[in-house]
Amino acid sequence: MTRVAVLQMTAGIDPARNCETLTQAIAQAKAGGAEMLFTPEMSLLLDRDRRRAADAIDREEDSRWLNALRGAARDHRMFVALGSMAVLRDDGMLANRSMVISSAGEIVARYDKIHMFDVDLATGESWRESAAYAPGHSVVALDDTPVGRLGLSVCYDIRFPALFDALGRRQCDVIAIPAAFTATTGAAHWHLLQRARAVEATCWVVAAAQVGEHEDGRHTYGHSLVIDPWGQIVLDMGGDGPDLGFADIDDGRTSDVRRQLPSLANKMPIEELS
Repeated sequence: MTRVAVLQMTAGIDPARNCETLTQAIAQAKAGGAEMLFTPEMSLLLDRDRRRAADAIDREEDSRWLNALRGAARDHRMFVALGSMAVLRDDGMLANRSMVISSAGEIVARYDKIHMFDVDLATGESWRESAAYAPGHSVVALDDTPVGRLGLSVCYDIRFPALFDALGRRQCDVIAIPAAFTATTGAAHWHLLQRARAVEATCWVVAAAQVGEHEDGRHTYGHSLVIDPWGQIVLDMGGDGPDLGFADIDDGRTSDVRRQLPSLANKMPIEELS
């Protein structure tokens, strides 16, 4: 049994203020008995004004905000699944990068969001993530975390089952799905998709989310979740505002579900079904 903490936040356009929220959450997670903290997508900066945001985005190795989080993780001996942050690549494009920071303050895994959020919603919202961000190309699963083998994804990735099929075949114990889901799409699909990903990969899902009205004008859905391999919701933090929640990850539950429904073992390559 491993206790985890889940941060639901309303990140804004000031990385210093967001970083303070995150470092406080690391300390609070430790005080609450957690071994690992999960944070949302774009935890350090959420700003749709790309010209304004550019001054606050650095290369990973130059980010003082990331260095501050690494120091806090080290000081409190806490693993941190940083949902994601914007980092500048050598080619001038950005990456929406998820990272795992160890309790020694080391970055032990990196995952660049693969699927770009390029949509036009009926509400009039239009988003073009690919205009500034380059997609990643690698599936990432990390061993030796407090929750076992941890698979990484980010937000819009949730709509593409092939990624979660790949993480399932890697026998992940937990998949992180940090997000800044819009209020519109969240109300329609958030719980449905999160539960489906847990069931099909037969593992736990931890989905730390942004919530509420942000400084850049967007509205996010919240409802940070922890879901067990049977698809049951263990934690739902609601949509009212920022908070820090706790849940216990039981690896015995994973073994029990996989014994009852060995769907990963029963999976057939699709080309064999024609």
